[in-house]
Amino acid sequence: MIRRDFLLLSGASLALAGCGDLLGPPPSPPIYVLEAPAPLQPMARLPWSLSVMRPTAPSALSGDRVPLIQPDLTLDYYANATLPDAIPDLVQAAVLQAFEKSGAPASVAREADALHADYELFLDIKDFELRYAVKDGVPEALVTLTARLVTAHGRAAAGDTAVTRKVPASANSVAAAVAALGQALGAVSAGIVTWAATFPAPVSQTRP
Repeated sequence: MIRRDFLLLSGASLALAGCGDLLGPPPSPPIYVLEAPAPLQPMARLPWSLSVMRPTAPSALSGDRVPLIQPDLTLDYYANATLPDAIPDLVQAAVLQAFEKSGAPASVAREADALHADYELFLDIKDFELRYAVKDGVPEALVTLTARLVTAHGRAAAGDTAVTRKVPASANSVAAAVAALGQALGAVSAGIVTWAATFPAPVSQTRP
């Protein structure tokens, strides 16, 4: 009797193990590419170089998930959807590309690239989400960045600004939501470039 019970238990264990092998690991969530084209025209060349720092962000906006705000103002994320990188890295790349597209700074790079810069641009992510006015409605993308321009030598503050853009999604889907986020981020990036381009070279650089 004991032998028979052992065989039954062993057989059940093997059956469960076999089911696990057949099911395999859960599928990875799809990755949605965030495209942030900045609506910019080529600008006049500026006599200074720029280092774009990695943005700071609250913990809710620091990962690679797509945030959304429900009508009752609770924070959530789209299920089974991720971005190709953490949000701060995507924002840094978008702002960097916008400066490159403008052709304005003499050179521009991330701080990690050890660029000899005249200015450093500090960014803070205030908003980066889809907002729903009604449940299961069509959301609106909201992106807000604050920017602070600081001289690389002497750390003197040159100026600061906040740029925000809202872009309605074309449909209530993850793909449409990410596309709207990208458009909003591109517009915000362009606004930061236009603002920064009004600054002259640092005073220490212009002295003979």
